Amino acid sequence: MGEEEVIALPDKREKNNKRSNGDAAYAVLRGEVKGFKRLLPFLGPAFIASVAYIDPGNFATNISAGSKYGYLLLWVIAISNLMAILIQSLSAKLGIATGKNLPEVAGERFSKPVRIFLWLQSELVVMATDLAEFTGAALGLYLVFQIPLVTSAIITAVASFLILLLQQRGVRKLEAGITGMVFIVVIAFAFQIIWAKPDAGDIIQGLVLPKFEGVQSLLLAAGILGATVMPHAIYLHSALTQKRVVGANDKERKWIFRFEFIDILIAMVIAGVINASMLVMAAALFHSHGVTVNDIDVAFDQLEKWVGPLAAIFFGIGLLSAGLSSSSVGTMSGDIMMRGFINKHISLYLRRLITMVPPLLIIILGVNPTWALVMSQVILSFGIAFALIPLILFTSNRELMGVLVNHRITTFFAWLIAALVIVLNLFLLYQTLL
Repeated sequence: MGEEEVIALPDKREKNNKRSNGDAAYAVLRGEVKGFKRLLPFLGPAFIASVAYIDPGNFATNISAGSKYGYLLLWVIAISNLMAILIQSLSAKLGIATGKNLPEVAGERFSKPVRIFLWLQSELVVMATDLAEFTGAALGLYLVFQIPLVTSAIITAVASFLILLLQQRGVRKLEAGITGMVFIVVIAFAFQIIWAKPDAGDIIQGLVLPKFEGVQSLLLAAGILGATVMPHAIYLHSALTQKRVVGANDKERKWIFRFEFIDILIAMVIAGVINASMLVMAAALFHSHGVTVNDIDVAFDQLEKWVGPLAAIFFGIGLLSAGLSSSSVGTMSGDIMMRGFINKHISLYLRRLITMVPPLLIIILGVNPTWALVMSQVILSFGIAFALIPLILFTSNRELMGVLVNHRITTFFAWLIAALVIVLNLFLLYQTLL
């Protein structure tokens, strides 16, 4: 039935929602709206996709980097963010130019065995995504409210189903809900920075002076870069833009992409600031006191020790919000992948139930949550090449993309980023497993 079923159930409220947003967007394209208001109908898709860049897996990596090396690797987060902006812009552009998402285009152009393989690995990616996000949300509940971890996991399961209900109320409602949860994370870490009182000079130096301190810092930098591009976010972004506003001609499609690119810039800069804030907080509080933190629960305890209970609570709320918002994105992505690659569909509720079983089992069995987060990143690393390579191939095809085809310089940097990310992830897989 198309995107309406991906994002929300096709009831009258959803149709009215889409029509209302479409009217506003087309008024902009006709030149009837001026100033900042022109951007408003196009905001939203990138905020949903950006949630993948602030999931609980990032918490562990960024805090570990800050506690071990201070501000040293802050520049790596900045570079990672620039990479993410380019990749997400290609995904959004594919949806705008073709009216189809990445799995749908792949489904039309690849053979059946290839499509089945891509679907199977994408389902594995979704489960790994859910493992990180579900575990992170449950850990946030456990830390903030001191609820036993198994009980926290059950509450997280219920909450994730409630988020699915939000999807039924329409894409704009979903975008507003996800954006709200992202800003909860922003507020949480804004307070962390205020309490941590980092040195501005050290922050600037960390941002503009690329350097390492030994092999371990190089490995950690590889981890930050390698975990930057999330495969499910690439698939999802093209679906969020494919029919949101449909351009009638080349000129309109160019304008739509320009507005969506601004959406991407805003959302990804916010995600980058959140990631940088995690590292800065860890550098100012933990590294300055000679404390190395590798586990999220240890970070919570150390925040309470050095700053106070309120700082720890804000940290836990940020973790909870990031986990819950990310889990809904994973469910949406899984539905899009199944439809596009093999033209099949199962209920979103059934999908959510299936993908939450592995993290529930891991928590019930008492597996270390941080270890589970690390393993989820390993599985995600495996899926990156299968999303990135088709994306670059398709967006470089003039016959497919028309006026929105990649410029040569864009294609060059995209392949450079793809090669870097794939090599780093293979290296991380080797380091982690062997």
